[in-house]
Parts: sequence; C-alpha cells; structure tokens
Amino acid sequence: QLRLVESGGGDVHPGGSLRLSCAAFSLENYAIGWFRQAPGKGREGISCISTSGGRTNYADSVKGRFTISRDNAKGTVYLQMNSLKPQDTGIYYCAAFSSNVQAACLAGNPALTWGQGTQVTVSS
Repeated sequence: QLRLVESGGGDVHPGGSLRLSCAAFSLENYAIGWFRQAPGKGREGISCISTSGGRTNYADSVKGRFTISRDNAKGTVYLQMNSLKPQDTGIYYCAAFSSNVQAACLAGNPALTWGQGTQVTVSS
C-alpha cells in the first residue's frame, strides 16, 4: 500500500522560504498534489504535478511564489515555498492520484491516499 511521508515544515518569518518534501516508494506511478488546511478553514488545493513532472498546476493564491517539482529517482515530490505570508500558515498534506489525473488534481479528482501532514507556521 502506498504510504506518503511529508517533511520540511517549520516556523518561518514572513518573506521567508521553506521546502516541503513528499516521499514514497514507487512515487513515479502517481500524480501528486499538495494541499493545506488553515486553522478553522477547509482544505485548499495548492499545486499538482504529473507523473513525469512535465505538467504542473497552481492555485492563484500561491502562483509565482511556490514551485512544485519531483525527482522520481529519489521517490520525492517537493514544494518550494518562497515569499511566505502569514496566510500560508496551516498543515500541508501531499496526496497521490491516479496517473491519468496528470496535473488536474485541483479539479476535485479523488485522491488515492494522503500523507500525515506537516505544519507550516508563518509569523513575525
């Protein structure tokens, strides 16, 4: 069974950067998405990447600041987060999707599995 493990969260000042990782065995077979949940709010889709990494997609709230990438040889998907804002605070989850989802995981396709989440806190 696919098991996703997120890492890289932490505390950072506004304007700072973090890089999240999502690792799993055989990750190259899945499209991967990053999602977040802020305190008291619903889950928000952030970004998606196709199995090859050739297609990506971003929510408007993070476009131009966040970059998703993957290294299939290492079984890892990354989310580079720059110019962080307090409203980026939340628990960040990665999720695996069927390969035919490509980079469309923000469109409501059901995830196959979710990671346990990693906390990101942006405050001064």
